[in-house]
Amino acid sequence: METESRKITGEIEISETGLKEIRSIKSVFSHQEKIKKHLDAPVTELIEIILGGTVQLGGSDVHIEPEEDDVKIRIRIDGVLQEVLAIDAQAYKRILSRIKLLSKLKLNISDRPQDGRFSIVFDKTKIEIRASSLPAERGEAFVLRILDPRSLIGLETLGLRKDLLEIVEKEIKKPYGMIVVTGPTGSGKTTTLYAFCKKIKSPKIKIITIEDPIEYHLDGISQTQVSAKKQLQIEGRTETRAYDFASGLKSIMRQDPDVILVGEIRDEETVNTALQAALTGHLVLTTLHTNDAAGAVARLISLGGKLANIGPAINMIIAQRLARKVCSECCKMVKPSPEELVKIKKQLNPLGIKIADDLKIPKANGCSACNNTGYKGRIGMFEILLMGEDTERFILKESSIAALKELAIKNGMTVIKQDGFLKVIGGVTTIEEIERVMGE
Repeated sequence: METESRKITGEIEISETGLKEIRSIKSVFSHQEKIKKHLDAPVTELIEIILGGTVQLGGSDVHIEPEEDDVKIRIRIDGVLQEVLAIDAQAYKRILSRIKLLSKLKLNISDRPQDGRFSIVFDKTKIEIRASSLPAERGEAFVLRILDPRSLIGLETLGLRKDLLEIVEKEIKKPYGMIVVTGPTGSGKTTTLYAFCKKIKSPKIKIITIEDPIEYHLDGISQTQVSAKKQLQIEGRTETRAYDFASGLKSIMRQDPDVILVGEIRDEETVNTALQAALTGHLVLTTLHTNDAAGAVARLISLGGKLANIGPAINMIIAQRLARKVCSECCKMVKPSPEELVKIKKQLNPLGIKIADDLKIPKANGCSACNNTGYKGRIGMFEILLMGEDTERFILKESSIAALKELAIKNGMTVIKQDGFLKVIGGVTTIEEIERVMGE
């Protein structure tokens, strides 16, 4: 499927023959069968099937993990790992060498981590693959992260309820202030920020990002990536310095942007520069790692953010998680059990929602369309804390985060778990999935 000269350039272009085989992959089982069929084929064909099949199934990662007797290949679909098959050491070595060549990693290094990248051209779409190796007890473990630009979604399809969508659309149109998106790794924060950028993108405004790394390339937006060394213009002279979030943000400010996306706030210099930018006529979009919206305030304070600036600078804090949606092909709607009804009422009664006597909720079943998981695709669950005069005054008192959350709820905030249960009674996901993501 590839010429030898093409194989080592860091890009694989899947041939029409390969695409035909990959398009026939409809489940993890059929993916497994295709990989088995190609174990003795040229290694590039084997890698095409592994990666192409994962893309076809909507997977986000391929994990290659050496164990005592074999090497396991697992793929992550809708945030959950699924085992595909085990291969022998010889096939693993062939795959390992080719991935290292494609990713520009050093073949003779196996005792320390390495990171690289390459791309595959799948049905005329260039998909970036991030390769990460880690020395493990029985050999190098590899994770291949698949960044498919087709997976980027619009604001309207994130999963925001109608009332929250109206709030977000209003807030992202404001000319200045800060919008913070919080949540753990893998909760969809970057996807949300990109959806904001896609929504507000216009020839009339300049959007600049600083990311680590750039995950998806967006047309009409200037994107920059942090780097250990980069040439920067400092007071009219060129100097080579680390280009991190703090120095990058200062450089971006000289470019007269309207909107600035800061991939993550990690230190005191970045947080105060970002807050200052939000206070001086820029819309700043950024992320933090916190469990809920109120926790973002404590995190900003702990990073050294000036208390007097946090309240006035922030427009909105969004906390989010991702839940799997029930498969539309095999989902069954059933009457909730007494225990489930108690859980539903506990979450939704405080919102003033009356539970209908004939309520039915979805139950995951499992079929070939969803790889027998009962789920297909994911949707966001959200809580939004809007900053107002009362919350600004509250923050200045340095009151507890629990008290701030109580105030936000009093002002009408729906917490993430409640949003999840609203999606349960709406037939989108299950109680089991909400509890998997959020805990019982």
